[in-house]
Amino acid sequence: MTKRVFNFNSGPAVLPLPVLEEVQRDLMALPGVGMSILELTHRSKTFDRIIRSAESSLRELLGIPNNYNVLFLQGGATLQFSMVPMNLLAKDKSADYIVTGTWSKKAVKEAQRVGTVNIITTPEDSNFSRIPQQDELKLDDSAAYIHITTNNTIFGTEWKTEPSVGNVPLIADASSNILSRPIPINKYALIYAGAQKNIGTSGVALVIIRNDLLDRIPTGLPVMLDYRTHIENKSLYNTPNTFGIYIISLVCQWLQNKGGLAAVQCENEAKAKLLYDVIDALDFYRGHADTNSRSMMNVTFRLPSEELEELFVEEAAIAGFEGLKGHRSVSGLRASIYNAFPREGVEALVSFMKKFEQKYG
Repeated sequence: MTKRVFNFNSGPAVLPLPVLEEVQRDLMALPGVGMSILELTHRSKTFDRIIRSAESSLRELLGIPNNYNVLFLQGGATLQFSMVPMNLLAKDKSADYIVTGTWSKKAVKEAQRVGTVNIITTPEDSNFSRIPQQDELKLDDSAAYIHITTNNTIFGTEWKTEPSVGNVPLIADASSNILSRPIPINKYALIYAGAQKNIGTSGVALVIIRNDLLDRIPTGLPVMLDYRTHIENKSLYNTPNTFGIYIISLVCQWLQNKGGLAAVQCENEAKAKLLYDVIDALDFYRGHADTNSRSMMNVTFRLPSEELEELFVEEAAIAGFEGLKGHRSVSGLRASIYNAFPREGVEALVSFMKKFEQKYG
């Protein structure tokens, strides 16, 4: 099959077509190198240029100051559920976790293996259909850190602004909406993100960590689980995911060519509005997330019955739309429309949704 479908999968997810075309063109041999990126040693000058390009582009796109380190690690965001508390949760401290979905619940479970965790608030009674308001947050001023998940792929909710946390370090799992819009990096002490949703391919975890946190790291950690190891070795202590970092560098260049994150945010807002408008306009569809908590990246919605939802997925696949089945914990439908997802794909889905409603509504 050579014709590309519209890929609404939540991750691994759609990549920019220009990036795929460049990879295809240069996969056999990088220009001037004579070997594939898949064969290139991570100790070479060529790969050093690639990883430095990825870092510098990320610093430019996100406005990352010099007092933050940028790391490319393995183990995905899931390993960071453990690394964060192992490095930063002292035995005489507790950490505050704001639970807004499945992935933040998993982060809590791993942190509890290390130390004391306070679950500050959770809208689980509404099946995580909303992000909590500031006045619901009973934060501990002496906490080691506060952890949030910035976007919830399963439930289709997103933090629109950062919670006010005072002087307590704010840590975020930003796997599914990083690079979708500008963010105030200086409000965060540490950000981590799996690459496979909005940055690149699976197998790389981006970690952005502020220098002052390093003083908190205890001695005696396993070497690969100590952030200082990777900072001192510039993410090259062991063999990194060379291909994944190469893809990140290309995706960042693509974003820069589009005009940076402010321009990308405008595109993302317009794409999401197309989908939410049709959901709101037709009684046939019902959005899962509250209006003021809706995600730009993952649009979740239901139909009048599960039978219709199954039929929707079947007919959508025939029409060239893949990955629309919702997560089993929410059911329904989910359209993941990350940076690389084309506007014409959203327009095509909107047209399909209108026709489906006319046929079965």
